[in-house]
Amino acid sequence: MVVLTKPAITHFPIVKNSFKSPSYINDIPVIDLSKANSKNLIVNACEEFGFFKVINHDVPMEFISKLESEAVKFFSSPLSEKLKAGPADPFGYGNKKIGQNGDIGWVEYILLSTNSEFNYQKFASVLGVNPENIRAAVNDYVSSVKKMSCEILEKLAEGLKIQPTNVLSKLLMDEKSDSVFRLNHYPPCPDIQEFNAKNLIGFGEHTDPQIMSILRSNNTSGLQILLKNGNWFSVPSDQNSFFVNVGDSLQVMTNGRFKSVKHRVLTNSVKSRLSMIYFGGPPLSEKIAPLPSLMEGKDSLYKEFTWFEYKKSAYKTRLADNRLVLFEKSL
Repeated sequence: MVVLTKPAITHFPIVKNSFKSPSYINDIPVIDLSKANSKNLIVNACEEFGFFKVINHDVPMEFISKLESEAVKFFSSPLSEKLKAGPADPFGYGNKKIGQNGDIGWVEYILLSTNSEFNYQKFASVLGVNPENIRAAVNDYVSSVKKMSCEILEKLAEGLKIQPTNVLSKLLMDEKSDSVFRLNHYPPCPDIQEFNAKNLIGFGEHTDPQIMSILRSNNTSGLQILLKNGNWFSVPSDQNSFFVNVGDSLQVMTNGRFKSVKHRVLTNSVKSRLSMIYFGGPPLSEKIAPLPSLMEGKDSLYKEFTWFEYKKSAYKTRLADNRLVLFEKSL
């Protein structure tokens, strides 16, 4: 069992009440990528939830298992060893601190650039961990998940009747794409029972700034999404499928037709949770603005900005902040 250094538990945000799913929703949308109508279902899911589950994907289970095995090996190391792979600057190992603005969570993580030039030697000094094994596992996994992400974005473009259909996917395929990959580990927190609370905040509520995020986790629940009615919905765990988040950039590119979904992760006293997230981002110089083919004479809700400008602005905010408000137009 992996245990973080015991902190002052009262410093962490705690959820003292349980959240029940609203009566009108039993589950989030499930998209079968092998079906012909998946393009329309993806559009509907992005409009209604900003979130959906993908099944019948082509990501080999071998890649998933291999990476999870390497991640478990790393996170099972003593904290003193793991700290040798940090601090996250922003890439590397991080523990409890999320970002530079005071956010904390019951989480430890590895943040990696998907750039092939990333220096994996950060992990070489961690006892029992082979950096080349981690590199190979991440590269196989990310390559396959990126391919799936592009398939989803091309189906989405087709469903929106956008030409060419690679208008979004080409941003992820660009060799200068600023995509990142994150491994999150949420250890169990036995002490939470002392506070008569159900859950501890593992990762606070936020939206993802990129175009699209692809999440996979082990068979442990904890992920929640915020619905339009203001209720939190607990997403049932599914270790064989992937979950897709609409990001802030895609919200802008669809002129608000799609909404980036606010989400969070709760931990508990019993099980640890391991998640893998691919954040598909455009090149730093890419201009983010509503796609002309979706405007049809409508006014743009957002000022044009580059991904670098938005990323720089986002890093100055707290997790729960509305990052896009600075880029909205006054109409």
